[in-house]
Amino acid sequence: MGRAEARKAQQQRGARRAPSGRAKGAKGNGGAGKPTGIRRFFTWRKILGTFLGLILLMMAGAIILYFSVDEPTDPNESATLQSNTYRYADGSVMARTGEMNREIVPLDKIPEDVRTAFIAIENKSFYEDRGIDVMGVARGLFNTVTGKGKAGGSTITQQYVKNYYLTQDQSPTRKLRELVISLKVDQRLEKHEILAGYLNTNFYGRNAYGIQAAAQAFYGVDADKLTLEQGAYLAAVIQAPSQYDLATAGPNGTRLVNIRFNAVLDNMVEMGKLDPAKRKAMSLPEPIKPKPRPGMDGQKGYLIQAANDEMNEQKITDAQIAAGGWNIVLNIDPKKQAALETAVQDELESKLDRKDTKNRPQDQSVQAGATSVDPKTGAVVAMYGGQGLAEKAASNALRKDYQPGSTFKPIVLASALENNATTQDGKPVTPNALYDGTSKRQVVGSKIPFNPQNQDDKDFGKEITVQDATNFSVNSVYAQMIVDVGPPAVKKTALALGMKDREGWPEDKPAMSLGTMSANTLEMAGVYATLDNHGKKVTPTIIKSAEHAEGEFTPRQAVGAQAISRQTADTVTKVLTGVVNDGSGSKVKSSAYEAAGKTGTTESNVAGWFTGYTPELVTVVAMFGEEPGTHKQVTLTGTAGGGRAGGSSFPAEIWKAYTLAALKGAKTGEFDVSEAKMGAPQAPSRTPSPTPSQSASSQPPASSSPPANSPSPTPTPTPSNTPTKSPTPTKSPTPTATNTGGPKPPDPPLFPQTDRP
Repeated sequence: MGRAEARKAQQQRGARRAPSGRAKGAKGNGGAGKPTGIRRFFTWRKILGTFLGLILLMMAGAIILYFSVDEPTDPNESATLQSNTYRYADGSVMARTGEMNREIVPLDKIPEDVRTAFIAIENKSFYEDRGIDVMGVARGLFNTVTGKGKAGGSTITQQYVKNYYLTQDQSPTRKLRELVISLKVDQRLEKHEILAGYLNTNFYGRNAYGIQAAAQAFYGVDADKLTLEQGAYLAAVIQAPSQYDLATAGPNGTRLVNIRFNAVLDNMVEMGKLDPAKRKAMSLPEPIKPKPRPGMDGQKGYLIQAANDEMNEQKITDAQIAAGGWNIVLNIDPKKQAALETAVQDELESKLDRKDTKNRPQDQSVQAGATSVDPKTGAVVAMYGGQGLAEKAASNALRKDYQPGSTFKPIVLASALENNATTQDGKPVTPNALYDGTSKRQVVGSKIPFNPQNQDDKDFGKEITVQDATNFSVNSVYAQMIVDVGPPAVKKTALALGMKDREGWPEDKPAMSLGTMSANTLEMAGVYATLDNHGKKVTPTIIKSAEHAEGEFTPRQAVGAQAISRQTADTVTKVLTGVVNDGSGSKVKSSAYEAAGKTGTTESNVAGWFTGYTPELVTVVAMFGEEPGTHKQVTLTGTAGGGRAGGSSFPAEIWKAYTLAALKGAKTGEFDVSEAKMGAPQAPSRTPSPTPSQSASSQPPASSSPPANSPSPTPTPTPSNTPTKSPTPTKSPTPTATNTGGPKPPDPPLFPQTDRP
């Protein structure tokens, strides 16, 4: 072969090798199979190595943690309860509570199905786990987020460890200690010992620790007599003792405890511990009424309830309070407290016959509640909650299931003044502004039709001043006024003054002017105390101080910043003095003090309120009609064998008797309303009807209900800044004209009832 042929053959062999060589060179960009870019850092070997390394580190950390945490030898303070001492403002002891209310019982004294009920809802894997349950923790988190509530995240062993050795603190450090100690306790104790300890250390509410005390507190039986349904309720209630106690639970608490009760039984069916057919026949058994403990007689139990509620609001839990060791001083003045209790007894209870269910049925339904506040400090100086814990478990002073009625109207006026609202005629809303007082008048300017009826369907003329409309609580005027201001603006003012934004608060409805939301005497006392305090926000507080060996409780700030302007507050106060001097609140008028106030009577007369104040004291008194046993709202009409029982009846009488006694011997003053602006009198803007009103009689009528066909006298605008005398309302089938001059209208009857129907 010649050179040319050899060279040609070599070139052919090179051509055949070239694709393979290029492919090899391309792999790894010229390298021999080396990974490039991010792949160099995330190879399967490195990922596996990192994972195994983390596992080893976690195992090492767990081992170190296990050996570094010792199982405690002594129980915590919650396992050996102390007493709490509650004192009056002067330091005298009111009551001692919190003594150990627990009786340890062996496991064989607790029915087996009751034990199973607790396991079913708290820790279904109790007999299989080793004290902790990782899946249970994850499941608990998931149930918390979704609201299913079928099982908790902690095992029974963990809960026993927390109750007996640790605290209720939710910090990660405490949780880690709980896990380690639970492992060690599970190794040292038998399951039945752990279960017995758990059942005997739980807090069930009603100051009951342990299942024996709970069985007595909720069902009046010993633990060995508990039925499965009763045990299922006790297993359900421990999640939130205060919220889930059916004696005091609100609608949401009742719903939640029923869900949890059913979950107990359903879980037992899933575990094969309860026959499905038997399960279907089971329902939640109603617990008995709470029985007062020694030292909780009379109003003391209600005062302690209020104090504990306030501590709850400041993030002190029921369990922390019940653990004992607190020295709590209340703002309650013992003399004023005694005066309030006496006033209720003399002016209401002594006139009722609660035993005569045949002839005096309404008397059985009457409930009373009251709160009295010092407007300068926000201190709750007296409170009345009801007949006693044995008769009424929850305080009437704090109940939130009734409407405040027309005591809300001053808030509408305050909002109108604060927002510089104008009438439909474009004139500013002031106490001297004119409105149409015709009953069932359709409001103007609202997308939602509303034509409220005045009390007893009385007309007050085509033109009536705001002052007169407030004196006689004219619904048609305030329905129009809230439209002129705007319901959202009024709600904003109400919240700024201290009312609570609860479920059911009407949003953009003119009916809100009549107080159709829920409220209690405590928050309404705060609203009126803010008016009394020249617009500075007052949040009533019952706790003066609370001390504990491990720390000190900080009471909330009772007096805050300006909620509304002083001018607005003083103007409303001046208007409300007219209600007392010339209007529906005239029954509380006295030379012993200067007072301002407002009556309130709700629809169907199921509640009556009187909210009044002097420069020294703000007091809210309310009556509620509640059917015994059912909690159904019923009418107060017929109370004490009489007729309608509105805010100007028993509540006003209680208010006056209490205020006279509470201020006896004290130097009383007059309201400083120097910044009040009553507004200029407004000239009539409407064309009088062809037939003018007849002159009103110079003498007040004998009763508050004039003849059906009597004409309707109308108010005369008064140029001064003093509250005007109000006309006597009359029922008139047709609107009447307004007299703009002439003689002054007659004085109103002493006891008019012109609140909301």
